[in-house]
Amino acid sequence: MHLQGKHALVTGGGTGIGLAIAQALAAQGAQVTITGRRQNVLEDVAGNGLHALQMDVSDETSVADGVATAVAARGPVQICVANAGIAEGRALHKMTLEEWRFMMGINVDGAFLTIRECLKSMVTTDWGRVIGVSSIAGLRGLKGAPCYGASKHALNGLIKCLSADYANKPFTFNSLCPAYVDTDIVTDNTKKIMARTGLSEEEARKLMVGVNPHGRLITSEEVAEAAMFLCAPNSDSMRGQTIQISGGEL
Repeated sequence: MHLQGKHALVTGGGTGIGLAIAQALAAQGAQVTITGRRQNVLEDVAGNGLHALQMDVSDETSVADGVATAVAARGPVQICVANAGIAEGRALHKMTLEEWRFMMGINVDGAFLTIRECLKSMVTTDWGRVIGVSSIAGLRGLKGAPCYGASKHALNGLIKCLSADYANKPFTFNSLCPAYVDTDIVTDNTKKIMARTGLSEEEARKLMVGVNPHGRLITSEEVAEAAMFLCAPNSDSMRGQTIQISGGEL
């Protein structure tokens, strides 16, 4: 229970990776604010240290007001997990500026707003952890998803710059970079691949599973374990890292 008394905030905390990280943090004693756009989804998993807060990371006022509400209720945010994001694959020449900005608005602007607002209270404390949930696509080119890949490269860049800015402070900044994880995003993308290509469900799913060299989808809990390592005792020297949870993909 080494996180007893700590307040964590996890965006996109109602499902998938975000929920797994939130539950792992709560299991170590943290009080965890989980945010998302769908209040009913958050309330379904709230309890046992998880506190639901409706918040839209693409809206500056929503993020500022939401984080302020969480801080007023549970104290300074000392663990900030910028997890909320969307994943869409589309050829660049078929993408509209509106579609580009929508994804960037959530994956990049949303992370910026979340981290900025959480830092306002974190810097008043003597310990803090900021974790950006990125992707293997933030480290290499991902065929068929230039906007998504660019957004995750931007998130990793933000984390590295913040790590440099706070190098002599008791706050660390790191990114988690999983390959394909068994979440609703994979389920949704499977359906889109089927509609676009005419492949069967099994064939469409294999296109994603096959990217992971160990031959299976990664679990949300595996990503959560990496996040817990960054919050563990003696993790202070882990700074500015892009940690791959990718089944061996290099």
